[in-house]
Amino acid sequence: MLRLIDLSLDIYHGAPTFEPDPKTSVVPHLGLNDLGYNITQLSMSSHFGTHLDAPFHFFDDGETAENLDPRRGFGPAHVIDLRHKERKEEIQIHDFASADASIGPGSRIIVQTGWDREYPEPHYFSDQPYLGLDACQWLVQRGVATIAMDMPTIFPREYIKAHHILLGANVLVIEGLAHLERLSSKEVFLIALPLRLRGRDGAPCRAVALEGDLSTSLEAVGAQITWERGS
Repeated sequence: MLRLIDLSLDIYHGAPTFEPDPKTSVVPHLGLNDLGYNITQLSMSSHFGTHLDAPFHFFDDGETAENLDPRRGFGPAHVIDLRHKERKEEIQIHDFASADASIGPGSRIIVQTGWDREYPEPHYFSDQPYLGLDACQWLVQRGVATIAMDMPTIFPREYIKAHHILLGANVLVIEGLAHLERLSSKEVFLIALPLRLRGRDGAPCRAVALEGDLSTSLEAVGAQITWERGS
């Protein structure tokens, strides 16, 4: 039996985000009494909630959201349980030792700290465990394709350096995952696809994980998928 687990935060009016970022507005535009249907107006940051970063987020000549290869957020992924990490504690290279065999060229890594439970408290955006710069560099050296996490960002204090290391090496960064405690396996099939925002720095995504008796079937299918991007 296969299970599909939602790993995404809700989008709702007034939902908090980083202080300098655009605020989240989800308001009714017209209703049944107007035109016979309900329609909503959205205004939000491209990096609100569960989202992914494009290199253009930190590099003017970097790849933009609509050009990201969606296969990097679609395929087998390994979950690393770091729920023992305390607030503001650095995630270091040795913390990945238990998953060493799963971290290599093209791999997708999901970092679980349980920090999503602190949302929507203000300290969610500042006091998280963070991915240290040495660990970021080590992941790049190992050839990791995707790093996904249940924290809102990589490293709040050194966010420029951390993003430069990962995005500069074209590592796909997925931030703001949630509900990882629902997973029962360390090996899942990750699906996290961005909205097709032309020329922009990132995009919200609906992230889910497929788990169960995956055996080699989904991995084999994933290896055969090609990407055809519309004009």
